[in-house]
Amino acid sequence: MERVNSTEVSEFFLKGFSGYPALEHLLFPLCSAMYLVTLLGNTGIVAVSVLDARLHTPMYFFLGNLSILDICYTSTFVPLMLVHLLSAQKTISFLGCALQMCLSLSTGSTECLLLTIMAYDRYLAICWPLRYPVLMSNRLCWLLAGTAWVLCLFKSVTETVIAMRLPFCGHRVVSHFTCEILAVLKLACGDTSISEVFLLVGAILLLPVPLAFICLSYTLILATTLRVPSAAGRRKAFSTCSAHLAVVMLYYGTVIFMYMKPKSKEARISDEVFTVLYAVVTPMLNPVIYSLRNKEVKEAARKVWGRIQTSR
Repeated sequence: MERVNSTEVSEFFLKGFSGYPALEHLLFPLCSAMYLVTLLGNTGIVAVSVLDARLHTPMYFFLGNLSILDICYTSTFVPLMLVHLLSAQKTISFLGCALQMCLSLSTGSTECLLLTIMAYDRYLAICWPLRYPVLMSNRLCWLLAGTAWVLCLFKSVTETVIAMRLPFCGHRVVSHFTCEILAVLKLACGDTSISEVFLLVGAILLLPVPLAFICLSYTLILATTLRVPSAAGRRKAFSTCSAHLAVVMLYYGTVIFMYMKPKSKEARISDEVFTVLYAVVTPMLNPVIYSLRNKEVKEAARKVWGRIQTSR
């Protein structure tokens, strides 16, 4: 196949907020602070999950994976976006654009599957407590998490290769702050139907299907919890699920709002600002939600911090 793209377009211009310099100067400190909190919070969750033996359970194994995902997802676009907010040179190479597109798709897709796996884990823990250690073995945890990472990476590589092999005919201005695949496809001057079909199938498999599975899991969890005779038992069951349920609602709520709302013919700056905020805010809030809603995480964090202080 002839490599049309590499000769016609060697780099892309990420338009972002280039027409609003005052907004750029406002977003820079805001996004910088949120990105720093995201890195520190999620790194803290991973460190506590590894260092405290009491958290060596399937629930915290998957939580650690979620934190790593959030770090990877934000790191695919936030550092470059921060540079572009203060620079007039807002370009990205063709290869860099493809890499950013692939990694963003992969990490975002993996999070959909991981949240579903976490819901399944909670279902087994609450509805089948006696068989839970056997049903959710250490081997199965690694298999489920590894399968989610690998499948989504393969899916994202396929979608990226199909999209970036299209002819762009010299069009290089991306109306976005990242190499988001839909924004890049708008520049293509060839037939995008194959790429759109792949994206549609992927969206169906990763949005409504996992969400339906999560809803089913929590419906069964609720039914089981209501049959628990003691109020203390019901509270404990709800507390183990509340943090995950809050993360699910936050993630899917923002995704559905952004991608299921009616599309306007012209891109509005308010939509771009909201996209930036939800892309940075959601990964930042995940460790906050888990640390506030989970006594085990708070106790483990205090224990690890005390151990660090003692070692000094």
